[in-house]
Amino acid sequence: MPRRSAPTFNAVVLLSGGLDSALNLALACRYRRPALGLTFDYGQRAARAEVRAAGKLCRHYGAEHRVIKLPWLRELAPAPIVDPAAPLPTRPDDVGAVWVPNRNGVFVAVGASFAESFGAGVVVAGFNAEEAIRFPDNSPAFVAASNRALRYSTAGRVTLMSYTASMDKTDIVKKANRVGLPWEYVFFCYGEGPAPCGKCSSCTRTARALKRAGRADLLDIIFETTRR
Repeated sequence: MPRRSAPTFNAVVLLSGGLDSALNLALACRYRRPALGLTFDYGQRAARAEVRAAGKLCRHYGAEHRVIKLPWLRELAPAPIVDPAAPLPTRPDDVGAVWVPNRNGVFVAVGASFAESFGAGVVVAGFNAEEAIRFPDNSPAFVAASNRALRYSTAGRVTLMSYTASMDKTDIVKKANRVGLPWEYVFFCYGEGPAPCGKCSSCTRTARALKRAGRADLLDIIFETTRR
């Protein structure tokens, strides 16, 4: 049976629905339309809320959205990420509580498969300079190493990039404001939702950035509208 014609995209965006990936989707749709957003469900506590947020963001920006299930990855994840009974991490330096072995490596590899198949030249990821200090798979070195591998695994057809890799969270908030990011669709918590918990390390990092950017008023919008 002949293969059906695959759709064509200019970018594949790794989209969790959080602040960093949401801004990268917005910029990819501005500069590289059409785009495909990929959201990964590996049994993480936030999966349902992330899928919901990512779907709303894709509809807002006119991107196609697909959810990729990776159930085996749950077995490798630490308890706070996948077990509702485990306490969520509250300290930014508690990397072990949220570190899933090679998670970003897996996401990039899957994204690159879609990108090469659909003719997209780039996989876009929501990295940032602030988290790269603690998470090496957010760093420019990770992007460079991934691109060396992609030269072989996609025959040079796909590269990994991030519009926010050199920004900290405060810079990302400011840029998101300038491009009109729909804050009511963003979900940046490690918990189940439907609204961010406001206490985990991901929530506190984002809240701190909003305050530093002079947009503490957005916290009410985010926490209230995401409950609906």
